[in-house]
Amino acid sequence: MLADLAFHLGARGWDVGVITSRLGYESSVLGPRSSEKHRETINGVDVRRIWTTRFGRGSLIGRAFDYLTFYLCAFLAMRSERKSLIVAMTDPPLLSIVATLAAPKVVNWVQDLFPEVAQHLGMRVPRFVNRMRDWSLRRARRNVALGEAMAKKIGANAVVQHNWAGADLGPAESRPHTQFVVGYSGNLGRAHEFETMLAAARALPDIRFDVAGGGAQLERVRANAPANVTFRGYSPREQLAESLSSADVQLVSLLPAVEGLIVPSKFYGILAVGRPVIFIGAGDSELAQIIREHGCGFAVEPGDNAALIAAIRNLAQDRAHAVELGRRGRALYDARFAPEIAFANWERILTDAARP
Repeated sequence: MLADLAFHLGARGWDVGVITSRLGYESSVLGPRSSEKHRETINGVDVRRIWTTRFGRGSLIGRAFDYLTFYLCAFLAMRSERKSLIVAMTDPPLLSIVATLAAPKVVNWVQDLFPEVAQHLGMRVPRFVNRMRDWSLRRARRNVALGEAMAKKIGANAVVQHNWAGADLGPAESRPHTQFVVGYSGNLGRAHEFETMLAAARALPDIRFDVAGGGAQLERVRANAPANVTFRGYSPREQLAESLSSADVQLVSLLPAVEGLIVPSKFYGILAVGRPVIFIGAGDSELAQIIREHGCGFAVEPGDNAALIAAIRNLAQDRAHAVELGRRGRALYDARFAPEIAFANWERILTDAARP
């Protein structure tokens, strides 16, 4: 999404630069790997890859050093661009604090609310961290939230702009298969719930469950999965449409405790490829309401194994209904979440935030 927006703005004549790490997402997950150039121009966008340690996510201490060195070098890089409008992401966490210390004009693109996510998942975070983060959000020109629930939690200077799928993502011609396939694509993180999915897989041995991705819960899920659950790694971007389209229905999950703190971005990709969605999460959540309102899938509460089993059986026995739900999802995507809509909104947000 960052690449899509940066390249769009560059093509529209904006002067765009990106400050990022030399580690890619998969290299930070799977281990240290350094490959790309330290500085280059891509599609008119100046990309600066700053130095960090390269311990990866194998240990908390190593990961902390990676974050700290990134914060320091990112601060220096942003300080050199302090006359520019800085858009700060939320990975690594608390980058809004570093950006606010470095430059006066900041827009925070809030993908998740930290430290609240960590606190709801049982981690102890000192209160001053919350206060510093709140200070940085109040100082920002704008805080871009992914949904109404998140915007309410942020409060200060918050505007809602949903994410989108890749600018080139659409339905792909999937390989024909007779067995009904339920997919899960993306991060298997601590904020997601998988017991309900595993219970459904055990109750539906004739259905194949295809898990594509990785994360903190991958090994635990793999160890408890029945034989009809298959696992594979993250798909390259150019193969994502084919990967998402290879399932008849895609699952999205989110623990109710982190509702409004995280919005699962995989939801937009599922809509884009025209597949029905089954959301495992709070019944009164924003995502569940969108699914019910537009009739593009099902929403079930975590632990409601019977409801998930019934939803999957419903779609497996009536594939025409599954196709219709996917068609409605794609229509919703075109109407509300398409990249061209998001890009136009982002240009308005940035133009407004850049004013004196």
